[in-house]
Amino acid sequence: MGYLKYVKDAWKKPRENMGESYRLKLVEWRNSDSIERVEHPTRIDRARSLGYRAKQGFVIARVRVIRGGKNNPRIMKGRAGGNKSTKITQAKNYQWICEERAQKRFPNLEVLNSYWIGQDEKYYYYEIILVDIYHPQILADKKINWLISNKHTKRAMRGITSAGKKSRGLRNKGLGSEKARPSIRANNGRLR
Repeated sequence: MGYLKYVKDAWKKPRENMGESYRLKLVEWRNSDSIERVEHPTRIDRARSLGYRAKQGFVIARVRVIRGGKNNPRIMKGRAGGNKSTKITQAKNYQWICEERAQKRFPNLEVLNSYWIGQDEKYYYYEIILVDIYHPQILADKKINWLISNKHTKRAMRGITSAGKKSRGLRNKGLGSEKARPSIRANNGRLR
């Protein structure tokens, strides 16, 4: 095994293994823009395992999203009846939301995958791997040019990236997951 094994071990507990350098990175990320293009992946082991290669046509974007529960505004007028709960149970996971935001910021690129790089008290941070599908090096590479197909257009928006599929409940198969396909909403309207 090469150096990536040790990089992977260090990222299992980054606060303990990296110490002060990790804390300074979080401070830097908090003060930067919410969506920012970066030169190199922060976690090279995770990026490579998800399909990233250090060649032209690949782009890495760091995206941050605010943590915590979501609430509806509380309406204080009218009749005092019914459930006054304002909590929203979010239908999407934060990683999928980050992928969608990166897709909006870079409309000419396609989202390949994403991975967690950190969190502090206020934000989650993810790095998104994007691919320029019309770049000559991508067109010539047989390992990645499956992304050129029309059925992979705007993958993040349609929830067919890994994070999107997880959030939609498509990691489960068989008994107990009959209502997850083709989607929970589509299955709701089916005749029994």
